[in-house]
Amino acid sequence: MQNTLPNTLYDALFLRHEASDRPFLILKDGREISYRAFLALAARMANAIAARGLKTGDRVAVQVKKSPEALALYAACVKAGLVFLPLNTAYTAPEVEYFVTDAEARLLVCDEGNRPTLEPVAETADATIMTLNADGGGSLMELAAAMPSKSEAAARGADDLAAFLYTSGTTGRSKGAMLTQDNLLSNAEALVDCWRFTDKDVLLHALPIFHTHGLFVATNVILLAGGSMIFLLGVVMDDLVAGLPRATTMMGVPTYYTRLLADPRLTRALVDHMRLFVSGSAPLLAETHREFEERTGHRILERYGMTETGMNTSNPCDGERRAGTVGFPLPGVELRIADAESGEIVPQGGVGIIEVKGRNVFKGYWKMPEKTKAEFRPDGFFISGDVATMDAEGYVAIVGRAKDLIISGGYNIYPKEIELLIDKLPGVVESAVFGVRHPDFGEGVVAAVVAKPGAAPSEGEVIAALSGKLARFKQPKRVFVIDELPRNTMGKVQKNVLRERNKDVFAG
Repeated sequence: MQNTLPNTLYDALFLRHEASDRPFLILKDGREISYRAFLALAARMANAIAARGLKTGDRVAVQVKKSPEALALYAACVKAGLVFLPLNTAYTAPEVEYFVTDAEARLLVCDEGNRPTLEPVAETADATIMTLNADGGGSLMELAAAMPSKSEAAARGADDLAAFLYTSGTTGRSKGAMLTQDNLLSNAEALVDCWRFTDKDVLLHALPIFHTHGLFVATNVILLAGGSMIFLLGVVMDDLVAGLPRATTMMGVPTYYTRLLADPRLTRALVDHMRLFVSGSAPLLAETHREFEERTGHRILERYGMTETGMNTSNPCDGERRAGTVGFPLPGVELRIADAESGEIVPQGGVGIIEVKGRNVFKGYWKMPEKTKAEFRPDGFFISGDVATMDAEGYVAIVGRAKDLIISGGYNIYPKEIELLIDKLPGVVESAVFGVRHPDFGEGVVAAVVAKPGAAPSEGEVIAALSGKLARFKQPKRVFVIDELPRNTMGKVQKNVLRERNKDVFAG
């Protein structure tokens, strides 16, 4: 059905594919779902949601397992002009209740198995509840099956809302970032351009789709380019290895690459035909970058983004992909490194807060006008909270989060500087440095270290190895060797968890 009114995001990503029999999703068992079939399913789902009384601009909260139907629900919401709110499948009922209530969602879609615990949540929020299971079953699909496979796209302009993404909420109340149609589209356009995506690309997709990386980066890029995705429902090494020979590109978090490096099946021959490997959502260790190149001949492309902005920077597709950096600002993104307090631009090579401006930057925090105002400079730049430097060539290197800054004895300490040194020590896989309350210094520096198999670096050895390489005030006062660093579902180290575990280490 030809749209009679414009819908910015649907028109750009989906409309031209409605009659296409090209494969969009390639499943583990080899089955293919064409663009035409996928969008017919999305139209049925859009009609089903409309039948439950939802109207343009209403919020749809979704906590379901990854499946083709779950991805079609995203397309259905874009077509119907609904605001899509994806929720981590690990969230508990009280957490879901906060998001659904705060967003004033009209519909909550969940797995049938979670319905008993989430039905009271929907009732409290005055929302309709429907189910969508990993196998494609559930009440939403039952209703959709009886609906027409055509639907009219709702009229939506560039500045209309397309999605809510809630910040992690590690400090204080989680905030709902309001993303517009143009926020999502501009980011997809910049990435297709920078990463050279075409309709010949086949993306190996193993990421979750409740997160911006798997949904708004990977999926939107493929839709805009007109390529295909090998759509894996989880991260299983056998599936990744089996998928690589059929793919041209892969997007992943650093954990995917470290797991591949631990698998002897990863060889140059396996990936010789590949065009591009992209890593994001968490810092990629320089050692992983080097090991992957030595093993495969490919240099991983690392980029940097945020919930509120989508992608901001990227290492170049054609130029030098520099380990330990996140590259240059994307086309259309203005980026500067500024002093956190004054907002003045720091000298070249100096440490400051990343501030960005562009079509990719979100509209603001839902129902938090004062918080929104506080996060923007008067000239429209968004204050990211990420601490970074920019070298003479324009490469941006992330030092850490402003909230992870350690102030010990009145001195500012950036954990990344210490982590880079510890990670180079013999027997060390990775480390995380954080501050803990200290009776004399305000905060004391603590390091958690993960050792290589068979290695056992002691606290004294690590501290001694750093002597002479760091000013004394930066050196860790305590070092703990642990089995693994706590991470969230996207691979980011949860320093708030480490701080809580070790909050009393200097007590008494």
